[in-house]
Amino acid sequence: MKIRGLKVIHCDAGWRPWTFLKIETDDGTEGWSECSESNGSPRGIAAVLADFEPVLAGCDPREVERVYWLLYSRTRQSAGGVVQKAIAAVENALLDIKAKSLGVPVSDLFGGKLRDRLPVYWSHCGTTRVRASSLVGKPAVRAYEDLDSLCEEIRSSGCSVVKTNVCLPASDGGLFVYMPGFAKTPGGPELNAAPGISRDLRAWVDAFSERLDGKARVAVDLNYNFRAPALSELARELNGAGLAWLEVDTEPIRALRNLRRVSDAPVASGENLMSLAAYFDLLSGDGADIVSIDVLWNGFLQSKKAADTAQLFGLPLSPHNFNGHLGTAISAHFAAVVPNLFLFEYDFDDVPWRDELFGFEPQIVDGMLAIPTRPGWGVEVNEEVARKHPWPKL
Repeated sequence: MKIRGLKVIHCDAGWRPWTFLKIETDDGTEGWSECSESNGSPRGIAAVLADFEPVLAGCDPREVERVYWLLYSRTRQSAGGVVQKAIAAVENALLDIKAKSLGVPVSDLFGGKLRDRLPVYWSHCGTTRVRASSLVGKPAVRAYEDLDSLCEEIRSSGCSVVKTNVCLPASDGGLFVYMPGFAKTPGGPELNAAPGISRDLRAWVDAFSERLDGKARVAVDLNYNFRAPALSELARELNGAGLAWLEVDTEPIRALRNLRRVSDAPVASGENLMSLAAYFDLLSGDGADIVSIDVLWNGFLQSKKAADTAQLFGLPLSPHNFNGHLGTAISAHFAAVVPNLFLFEYDFDDVPWRDELFGFEPQIVDGMLAIPTRPGWGVEVNEEVARKHPWPKL
């Protein structure tokens, strides 16, 4: 079996594009992976993959580790970033091919599943309905009172944790999602906590918690939106709120370590790291209580190595998963084979044609996600549906 060619597919998924890689072989087997990265550099990933195509032509797709080191060696002077994400996309697509050639799910390649179902938490809960309700076809959250019906849905879902972001009062009397770290709202590049932000964030968390009435806990994702002094201020304000965890994308280990000293909630971090060395630095530097690993950006093999390292440090992990159903399936197979799983991230609110694009609907019952059982990842992309939602928009 030899690699014949690569194909990159983008589609517009509302507030961000989804990006997929299909690797074709000479015997007709197709391997799929998702390499979405929000609004970062989808064209950059596609360009790197185009450069990889002549390197990969004629390689045996089943020799996954060999191909990884071939691509890493060819790009070691440009390591990380979109290059690493492109390597991960190839790695994951090759695992799909290898498992399909053997007629087994990918998890079988790694010793088999430790569990058949995964406990999920509701990611971007409330956040999506504040900023993009029309795109997901769900009722908008414009005021705290709008959380009443959302919390009814949460209780029905069986999720024990919901994760929200920094949602604050807007000047028009509504709400908005505060994202200066991604240049989507004012506040950057300083990333200080303006007067009142910590108080308003606590009010948002309390509004959620009161309506959940103990049926689920709230976690807060601060992303890249604050520097160390502001993180400490926010943590002190949120102490006593009963948070499931406080999540931060900040990479300096010292800032994370200081945050752990101040916060009475566990600190989660790591979702944007892209090397085993980076995870080792996070772990050995006592930078997190919960480790987040993005399987799409690191690749399954490298993610498994990071998970094993976290296991050595006695820490639980949670896959970073804000993607389409293909990304969910890849992350689910990873979560199935690691012993130190904490919770599985899942976006319940998304574009209404998501199931049609993948020909697949995740089975979530009582807050538990069933792991796909078909060969490979068990999920592929319907290219015809993707063409109906071109990115960039024509």
